Amino acid sequence: METADFETDLSLFKYDNLEQLPVNYRDLTEDQRCARIRAALEELGDEVVILGHNYQRREIVEHADFVGDSYELSKAAAETDARYVVFGGVTFMAESADIITDDTQSVLLPSMEASCPMAGMAEALQVDSAWAEITAATDADIIPITYMNSYADLKAFCAEQGGLVCTSSNAHRAFEWAFDRGEKVLFLPDKHLGENTAHRLGMEDECVEWDPWDPTSDAEKATEKDIILWDGYCQVHERFRPEHVETIRQEHPEAQVVVHPECRREVVEAADVVGSTSTICETVASADPGDVWAIGTEIHLAEHLARWHPDVTVLPLCGDACMDCNAMRQIDPNYLCWILEELRDGVVHNVIEVQPAEKELARVALDRMLEV
Repeated sequence: METADFETDLSLFKYDNLEQLPVNYRDLTEDQRCARIRAALEELGDEVVILGHNYQRREIVEHADFVGDSYELSKAAAETDARYVVFGGVTFMAESADIITDDTQSVLLPSMEASCPMAGMAEALQVDSAWAEITAATDADIIPITYMNSYADLKAFCAEQGGLVCTSSNAHRAFEWAFDRGEKVLFLPDKHLGENTAHRLGMEDECVEWDPWDPTSDAEKATEKDIILWDGYCQVHERFRPEHVETIRQEHPEAQVVVHPECRREVVEAADVVGSTSTICETVASADPGDVWAIGTEIHLAEHLARWHPDVTVLPLCGDACMDCNAMRQIDPNYLCWILEELRDGVVHNVIEVQPAEKELARVALDRMLEV
């Protein structure tokens, strides 16, 4: 990396110490697994806290001490005295937890395969190269903003270049913060959240996409606009289409639609409510009995909401076509059993540890987010 002062690597090679599930754990029944998890947790007591992301399957969430989105979960873990934080999520989430939690706390990721595809669409090494090209094409000050759904080294990169991190809830405020300090914004990795945020600010005509995989991408043309959107996306949320909204409204005329801002612009325009996973949860929680809500986000959250609020009819927006997040799916509940039993026996596996230089800078980017 040429424009940054810390060393980094591709995400695929950062955690080559993560271990696979031992063979003797692979055929546990749910009853066997639950009993063993409960027994291990009883012995571990306050030494461990389990975080379950909203997109995790029921078998993980039911054992979690906290359920929520990634940043919310990291903050909750930091407020505990737990020595071990077991994160039922993906790699970038575990990294965020390691940044936010105390140095005496260790963050563990149950599965080595839980790596977010969208975060992998904006590797810091790749962004560094694009940044050099884009900044060379203009004299304007460009402020980089990365979505929380990114690796720690990209958060650190943004901090070093005068930028910050945002969540789906405060992206508009992060844009305003950036434009107070610069003339243009590079937003990554999720182009849909960036576009929807630009629309919210009335800046939709100032957007241009930057395709890092296209060698013919024109930096001079890109810098003619004020908002440069990195060509990345969430594979779950990009599946939703306007016709899914149309079908829901035809089949359930009384239904209202709430979607995540990682969805395509045309889906957001067709929805009744747009917001983060927390907003989606709050929308259903505050619904009147008998209300019907179609949920445009990862299928497991829709299933959780249906269980948690049986007096509300909760429908997945794309019906039987809705799928789960293939990265979240890697946190098999048998992995959770293995991690906990090994902890009980004094063996620690799959520690996610952000390097000190990256951690310090990434924390700066997060602190700037808290200013907005």
